[in-house]
Amino acid sequence: MQSKTKLYLTILLPVQVILIKIISFFPEIIERLYSNGIFVYISKILRYVFGWIPFSFGDILYSVLIIMLIRFIILKIFRKKVIWKEVLLDIGATLSIVYASFHILWGMNYYRLPLHEILKIDDQYTEQELIKVTEALITEANALHKKLESNDSLSIKMPYSKEEIFQKTIPAYDQLNDIIPELNYHPKSIKKSILSIPLTYMGFSGYLNPITNEAQINGLILNYKAPTTSCHEEAHQLGFAKENEANFIAALTTMNYTDDYFNYSGTTFALKFCINDLYLRNEEKAICLIEELRPGIRKNYREVNEFWESYENPLEPIFKSTYDSYLKANNQPNGIDTYSYVVALLVNYYKINPLASK
Repeated sequence: MQSKTKLYLTILLPVQVILIKIISFFPEIIERLYSNGIFVYISKILRYVFGWIPFSFGDILYSVLIIMLIRFIILKIFRKKVIWKEVLLDIGATLSIVYASFHILWGMNYYRLPLHEILKIDDQYTEQELIKVTEALITEANALHKKLESNDSLSIKMPYSKEEIFQKTIPAYDQLNDIIPELNYHPKSIKKSILSIPLTYMGFSGYLNPITNEAQINGLILNYKAPTTSCHEEAHQLGFAKENEANFIAALTTMNYTDDYFNYSGTTFALKFCINDLYLRNEEKAICLIEELRPGIRKNYREVNEFWESYENPLEPIFKSTYDSYLKANNQPNGIDTYSYVVALLVNYYKINPLASK
């Protein structure tokens, strides 16, 4: 790459940042023209291009980029005489290309309309409303657990492999079309990550590669969690960039699918968000409600906690802090804490569409 080209690209970086900031003030336009327009075609094309590959092309791409970064540091910075002008232009030009690619291929979805506006539901709720939905979810979770396991003390074991779970998410999303018609998940592009071990030590269940639009699932996570994790990453693929919204869609997808194991995974997933939120508001009431859960459900929760605790390490908080900063930089001011917004979506959705125990 010529020095002039690098200079122009570097100058273009702050211009892009300012332009994205201005565009972010017009979520209705982004919703109509990008999220439900250009992005629909971009995402489908990328899933057709990379979805058929049996391994994660995005993981390989990231691995190559990391190697190139290490090579760049060794050759350009760890040398006797550093040519800082050249180094800064290389960094600036690269960041400019990455920034543009990220926003064109996926990142503009961070600035679309909030999901509660798309669904035409409220985003505020009272403690009593939260308690009512939590109690309904407990009733549903207990009924599903009893249906799947007669022994109330045993946890539920998912009888499907991760590949089978990935396949089942397609009809699961089809069944959600009556609720959110835009969610047409064809073709699929979801795979176990080649980088599952480092992902686990970083504390992540999965991620979306915004460049290839591949949904990457941590191959080590418990299969009990795989339905909601898969549907979460697929929600990202379909243009719902914010974590809280992807969590809500994952819960809705798995709870509405005609599969009891998916229903159980989704119901207990949604329930955990509600109980955690209630615990912050009314600790005594939350503890009372937790006691109403069948012991096997509580055992499922413990198994997930024990899995992550077994991989705890000193670097995990650094990765979580970095991700928190990433979220704050992408229209989620409260960072990781914005995950609690999923409760607002759940409570207000189920105010209108009450749960009917199976």
